[in-house]
Amino acid sequence: MLNFDLAYARGEFRLDASAQIAGGVTGICGPSGSGKSTLLLLIAGLLKPQGGSLHFGDEMLVDRARRMFVPAWRRHFGLVFQDGQLFPHMSVRDNLLYGHARLAAEGRLFPLDTVLQLLEIGHLLDRRPAMLSGGERQRVALGRALLYSPRLLLLDEPLSSLDDRLKQQILPFLRRVKDETRIPMLYVTHARPEVDFLADRVLLMDRGRLAPESRASNTAHA
Repeated sequence: MLNFDLAYARGEFRLDASAQIAGGVTGICGPSGSGKSTLLLLIAGLLKPQGGSLHFGDEMLVDRARRMFVPAWRRHFGLVFQDGQLFPHMSVRDNLLYGHARLAAEGRLFPLDTVLQLLEIGHLLDRRPAMLSGGERQRVALGRALLYSPRLLLLDEPLSSLDDRLKQQILPFLRRVKDETRIPMLYVTHARPEVDFLADRVLLMDRGRLAPESRASNTAHA
């Protein structure tokens, strides 16, 4: 599904990461500063690697030897940041529908009402991001990514700002997304119970390198 061998340097930090990742959910764990978020940005197309290649299925997205680089907007990947990254001048409704409205009806995996109910954000539709709490912004960001119906979902500590009650509600929804839609996910987190609940496999990152894969238990509860 996803095959990459990427090199990226910034200052003294260097990332040299390679993996072949099948469908389902892949957890990426590692200490702060190890390169987990940098790797997601490289896969999303928001950072350009200095070397290497990246394939998604049969499609080549990066081949630095041939100076090939497909920009983020053409990859149709969804990305959820730790801090939401919502458009500040738009209402919650317009943020949620930003990508959804640009999709053909047959390409939409979720109706708006389903996402509003499951993430408990229906009462926020007319607010601007500045009027939201951190947890509310994150739920809106997650809803926006899901309504975009991405072919790959990249999640960078997506639940870190939520309380335990909402985590217990959203994690089963993400697992339902995994099981029913087969949207592959890369899930970065420091919270091992989240990975064990959701992920099919775990990659460990340290100092810009990915360690051999190990199995997530899928038995723990976040």
